[in-house]
Amino acid sequence: MSDIKKIISRHKAYDASFAVFGLIGLFVALITLTALIVDLAIDGAARLDVGFFTSFPSRFAEKAGILSAWVGTTLVMLVTAAAAVPLGVAAGVYLEEYAPKNWFTHIIEINISNLAAVPSIVYGLMALSLFVYQFGFGQSILTAGLTLALLILPMVIIATRESIRAIPSAIREAAYAVGATKWQMVRDHVLPYSTGGILTGIIIALSRAIGESAPVITIGALTFIAFLPTPPITSEAPYVSFQWVMDPFTVMPIQMFNWVSRPQPEFHFNAAAAGLVLLAMTLIMNGIAIYIRYRFRKRIKW
Repeated sequence: MSDIKKIISRHKAYDASFAVFGLIGLFVALITLTALIVDLAIDGAARLDVGFFTSFPSRFAEKAGILSAWVGTTLVMLVTAAAAVPLGVAAGVYLEEYAPKNWFTHIIEINISNLAAVPSIVYGLMALSLFVYQFGFGQSILTAGLTLALLILPMVIIATRESIRAIPSAIREAAYAVGATKWQMVRDHVLPYSTGGILTGIIIALSRAIGESAPVITIGALTFIAFLPTPPITSEAPYVSFQWVMDPFTVMPIQMFNWVSRPQPEFHFNAAAAGLVLLAMTLIMNGIAIYIRYRFRKRIKW
């Protein structure tokens, strides 16, 4: 009996030690993140005014802004989400619910996992050859969006599969018991219950894409651009234009890199301000995902 008590007490000590180390790691990560954000705020908060958002880049630091950069980032992310999210979710649903469990499917799953760890510059080189030269899309918003979509597609597929896999099999069996077809079971039961996890994976993937610079530099994104893409709404029929997807672009990470590479400290303050804006855009994306996830969960009755 005494030996059992010693083993139990030793295991409790291990558990307490692990909890302490985990708490220390959490505090170190939070303190580091807070220090980085505070440092950005100290350097760049003074530049955050209306003119900073409505001005184009300039060789004069006090006149330089991020208008073309944040507009370009927004449009590129729209194309990225439109291409990666439907395709990634559909692929994840097929692999988890419909695909036969054989050697070919196993090879596909292994390759998807490997692609999620491929360096982003590789996607940029592939996009340069495929989208820019082979398909003739040029250095456009469409090329950038498709490039980043390929980059995050494995992450979306993996997140979708893991979320679907977490749904209890009893829910599927109950749907079949009342006469539901395979698609009805997936549409009305599996997808609604797994929406929270899927959205979490999507927003993590998009958060990675919004900060990528290597792929978009590889495909020829401009470092200095003083004009905006073609407006999507026109005054002539059909009143909607998609010419903007073929226009040149720049994005926030490239604008920040351009400013940081300059020797003048004023441009470094601009880069810090742009970093705060990029962080805010990421937080807004996360907030939207959390709200949508909350709305979906509120509609579900367990």
